[in-house]
Amino acid sequence: MNDTTPAPALPDHLSIDPRSPHHVAAVFEHDIGIRLNDRERFDVAEYCISEGWVKVPAGKTVDRKGQPLLMKLKGKVEVFYK
Repeated sequence: MNDTTPAPALPDHLSIDPRSPHHVAAVFEHDIGIRLNDRERFDVAEYCISEGWVKVPAGKTVDRKGQPLLMKLKGKVEVFYK
């Protein structure tokens, strides 16, 4: 399958939650990767490059609305297209 559409620029702040103001659906049409402190993470729910943090689920715990509880990890964040 040839994907002829160019990939959009990766934003500084991105969230996988469609209700978030930081959700950009066009980015998720392509496969992206996220590294925190030179280690690739596959469980990132939200990131901010300029502030240097990612949010990941805290185990299997959920809030009263059924959304996973997130914890913030700080470090050097790199985002790229695979």
